[in-house]
Amino acid sequence: MPTPHIETFLEMMSAERAAARNTLLAYGRDLADADAFVRTCGATLEKASMEQVEAYFADLGARGLSAATASRRRAAVRQFFRFALEEGWRKDDPSRRVDAPKKPRALPKLVSREEIERLIASAEALEPPEAARLACMVEVLYAAGLRVSELTGLTLQAVARDPAYLIVKGKGGKERLAPLNGPARIALKTYLDYRRGFLPRGDKANPWLFCSHGASKRMTPRRVGQLLDEAAARAGIDPVRISPHVLRHAFATHLLEGGADLRAVQTLLGHADIATTQIYTHVTTERLRQTVEKAHPLAKG
Repeated sequence: MPTPHIETFLEMMSAERAAARNTLLAYGRDLADADAFVRTCGATLEKASMEQVEAYFADLGARGLSAATASRRRAAVRQFFRFALEEGWRKDDPSRRVDAPKKPRALPKLVSREEIERLIASAEALEPPEAARLACMVEVLYAAGLRVSELTGLTLQAVARDPAYLIVKGKGGKERLAPLNGPARIALKTYLDYRRGFLPRGDKANPWLFCSHGASKRMTPRRVGQLLDEAAARAGIDPVRISPHVLRHAFATHLLEGGADLRAVQTLLGHADIATTQIYTHVTTERLRQTVEKAHPLAKG
């Protein structure tokens, strides 16, 4: 259970910054981890000394965590102490002296158009009910560039009357339009013919597009990832290279390679800052460089 101070911080993140549920859960886990470490030193997180915070940051590196995970936990602790300072719980910020290590900018994983086609074919090769559902999920993820939480949050009402686009609620509750191409719309129609087979017994009023027998009554992001892993393996693609987010990356990268405007891709992805979208220009540039190295006569040898 989070401490009262951590609970108050999470409530602020939800109310004032409109943090998404998954973001709040991540902050809660990260701060609980920091609190557990500090307690081994005889204190609680809100009363931690500068030396204890520095020891925790050093411990993150010693555990062998990924750079991204360690960086996220440091950021959560820093935000917590800034809030504690603003609220008057503390008169100092014990995290201010520690510089976060700079991590290299990771480029998104790349999948080719041909691999996307193999993934869809792998989904369609299943028995009809499962084939229709998985092919629909892949087509919609790739056609609209959705986050997996946005996909599992789609309602049946959102796809009524064969829509040419979806109204998606993204991070912070912000809505955006996500256009659907022809194959995605066909996949949706096909899946809707089979959807009743996935409904829990006696739950005809289930509002979710991708319904489930689980407690939430809708498919979980984890289950979507598992189904994609299985489809990738059947298609001869390393499952490590495939995930819902990789399909979102493919959507953006392939649009830019096709000549799409960066601002348009930013809008389609729902990025608040264009700097987040610009990473895909690095991806396309890197792919061009690799093409030249492989194909240019002076680059060989």
